Amino acid sequence: MAEYEIEPIPGLPEPLPSGEHILWQGAPGWWALARGAFHLRALAWYFAALIAWAGATALLSRDAVQSTAILLPALGAAAGALVGGLAWMAARSSRYTITNRRVVLRIGMALPITLNLPFSAIQSAELRREADGSGDIYLKLMPGPQRIGWYLLWPHARPWQLSKPQPALRALAEVTAPAQVLARALAAAAALPVVPVAAAAAQPAASATTAVAA
Repeated sequence: MAEYEIEPIPGLPEPLPSGEHILWQGAPGWWALARGAFHLRALAWYFAALIAWAGATALLSRDAVQSTAILLPALGAAAGALVGGLAWMAARSSRYTITNRRVVLRIGMALPITLNLPFSAIQSAELRREADGSGDIYLKLMPGPQRIGWYLLWPHARPWQLSKPQPALRALAEVTAPAQVLARALAAAAALPVVPVAAAAAQPAASATTAVAA
């Protein structure tokens, strides 16, 4: 039995203390996670280029259909299925929680872990939204002697931030709603005003990166 199957509250290792309550809970979408964190589209383009190259080589050399031209589609399909399966397992085993005091990430496929991030440890939050409304929320942590390893977070980490890893709520289907919830919670904790993240929707780019709170 997996550890998260006996949680008192889904996504939380223990009941919340008095005065703390859940504001939002969600999980990554496996398809968006496969496209983003697992780079499924790049993998598909890679195999497509290899298949095109093998086919062109076979035609130019006037040989019979080469074995590589037959094997490559099968290898590409197997690689895509493997990546898609990993993304599905990562999404299925993950749950994100925002309370009025902290952000909790229950992550990990083989070895589930629960990462508690009190608002006092979060320096800022940043929203990255795609044109279809999906996206990520990146959490920049306060500087300190203790750091979270990128390998421990992945794929729930901001891409390319290896030296200073940032936990992330990845591949959320409708990212604006939880981003606004987090913005309001952080602002309430810090007694700061909130800028509505909906204003970023006016940007014409395919994706937008917007500060959620500071």
